Amino acid sequence: MDKRLQHAPIGILDVSVDGTVTDINASARSLIDATEDAVGATLPDVFPRSVEDTLLLAFEDGAVTEVDFEEYYPGLERWLAVSAVSRGDGVTIYVQDVTDRHRDTQSLERLRQERRRTALIDDVLSDILAELVDATSREEIAETICRGLGETDLYEFAWVGERDIGGDELGISAVAGEAGETFTAVREALDDGTVTTPEERAVESDRLRVVQPLADSSSVPESVRIAGFADGVQSVLAIPLVYGSNVHGVVGIYAGGTEAFSEREHTSFETLRDVAGFAVTAARNRNLLLSDSVAEITLDVGDDSVLTTLSRSLDSTLTLDGIIPQGDDTLLCFVSVRGDAVDTIDEITSDIDGIDDVRIISESDSGGTVELTLQGPTLLLAIASLGGTLRCANFDSGAGQVVVDLPPDGDIRRIVDRLSHEYGAEFVAKAERERSVTSAREFRDELTDRLTDRQQTVLQTAYLADYFESPRGSTAEEVAASLGITGSTLLHHLRAGQRKLLAAYLGENPRTSEKS
Repeated sequence: MDKRLQHAPIGILDVSVDGTVTDINASARSLIDATEDAVGATLPDVFPRSVEDTLLLAFEDGAVTEVDFEEYYPGLERWLAVSAVSRGDGVTIYVQDVTDRHRDTQSLERLRQERRRTALIDDVLSDILAELVDATSREEIAETICRGLGETDLYEFAWVGERDIGGDELGISAVAGEAGETFTAVREALDDGTVTTPEERAVESDRLRVVQPLADSSSVPESVRIAGFADGVQSVLAIPLVYGSNVHGVVGIYAGGTEAFSEREHTSFETLRDVAGFAVTAARNRNLLLSDSVAEITLDVGDDSVLTTLSRSLDSTLTLDGIIPQGDDTLLCFVSVRGDAVDTIDEITSDIDGIDDVRIISESDSGGTVELTLQGPTLLLAIASLGGTLRCANFDSGAGQVVVDLPPDGDIRRIVDRLSHEYGAEFVAKAERERSVTSAREFRDELTDRLTDRQQTVLQTAYLADYFESPRGSTAEEVAASLGITGSTLLHHLRAGQRKLLAAYLGENPRTSEKS
């Protein structure tokens, strides 16, 4: 071999007609991991094997075929471009490493496939979310999600579990798709207290959980892994259904591929988590709103709740006038305080965990009204998220009691168990109460349809903060600060809301008072 070829940047092998290696340069030795005794050995003993073995087949039957190809060599973990050119007394083989180019091409194709798949998933989820808007019950929500996910070609099956109130156990609400033995194993694992499924972990953490490949994960019960292997199920995604601080349940999605759920897809599934969680809450609230009767539940509040602690520290009686949710774990409370304890409330609340801010709205000889910002999960927020309406709440020197309206067709026992288990509330009494169908109710229902959520929040906050009293208990700036908006924005929403109130009261055509 020419001296220049010995040091060429590409691999070169000289091979006789009978397939014996007569020379090899340094680049070829490095590329194919040839040993020192390569010269004199046969080509099959020197050159690695590929799946197709194109080069070795070219030397069969003693007739050398000129070839030019690119193949993957598993033993080398490389893609090689190989050319065999005949010469008078043999064949010259040229070898180049083209792994980087193939990897770039594969990465590009993976990205393209992932984008196409993400677009398809987004279309599926959009259809599901559109149906959830009109869902009127938890059962309908569960069936909509399962049908939308489990009956597509994307996944093997999907199931929805509802969280048992009073504990973390999951009950199965719906399932769709080719569940096979895998779902049977999942069902049995849920009843087995010694193992934990991905769905149960999602509920515990309030976060999406993905496991892929399923067979290699020790975090999945062995019975589920074995059944999944038999059914060809390789991936699982668990999506908790969350609204505020409450986890209503979980969606389990099972797929055949070992990389069925990419990071890019997580954002889409997080949207499903939030919308479905909201839909469950909305369905519960709708049942309460439209019911002609309610179940009135009286609960004693635990002595470690924020308002119970405050009443004990003040040695006074507190009456809850109204609440305004401000976020997942933030609640604006308007509280009447009896006696002169309101004078010391600033100092007292500074030592109570869970109270972020306090503002005195009004004072008199008999007491006063204050605005409190509570931070963190509370019984009051939980009541709303479970489809209940707080009728009244009183706290007296370390003892508290609340009265809650719940839908009569709801699982009241489970709701009460949840409030007791997580917030220390104790059941006192239950009563059925008929609602009188009055023009006032019809008025409120019509007005709710006209007002935007923001207008309703601003009006309610201003009302509870005595903004409409004379003299005012709160200025526009103070109310705006409570809501985290500017004074001009507050006034804009107040005027729009007041205009719609007057339009409804005076009988104006609703079409002339659209939401703004």
